[in-house]
Amino acid sequence: MRTLVVSNWILVGIMTASAALARADQQSASPAPAASASPAKGATTSTKTAPAAKATKPAGPPTRYLPNRFAGRAGIYYRMVWGIDSPTLKWTESGEVIRFSWRVLDPQKASALNDKKVEPSLIDPRAGVSLVVPQMEKIGQLRQSAPPEAGKSYWMAFSNKGLLVKRGDRVVVVVGPFRADGLVVD
Repeated sequence: MRTLVVSNWILVGIMTASAALARADQQSASPAPAASASPAKGATTSTKTAPAAKATKPAGPPTRYLPNRFAGRAGIYYRMVWGIDSPTLKWTESGEVIRFSWRVLDPQKASALNDKKVEPSLIDPRAGVSLVVPQMEKIGQLRQSAPPEAGKSYWMAFSNKGLLVKRGDRVVVVVGPFRADGLVVD
């Protein structure tokens, strides 16, 4: 118990010191006001001072901000329970197809996603539709069903006839026991 209290106090001390250092760095980074030269003889001094010029950042190339959509608990859940990382949904082929892709970390846990016997579906509660993976005559289902390997990316395509699912919609992907809630269609 005593070591826990001591370690908590050490942690508080470290956090306080780092906050103080960050504040000191921030203050030292701001430009210091320039010292004014003494006025020449006979010149009148004014009580108004010129406003300090704002420091501007040089304009760099524009960046496209892509937030980490699976930060925190959701990302940990997909990694630990299902053995996958980076589940994404892309609006492709002018919206006629929605591609669900993921990267495998643990092949045993991720095998449920590649099971041929299971019928995957993409559910959009806003539009009130459930999309399925189409079955092509000569090709078969538009999905990968080979046994998963660690480090490889896999995908499946859902048919979006009528463009009912739009970009920005939050959808649910269900593949057998696997269920991913709140995925955003990019």
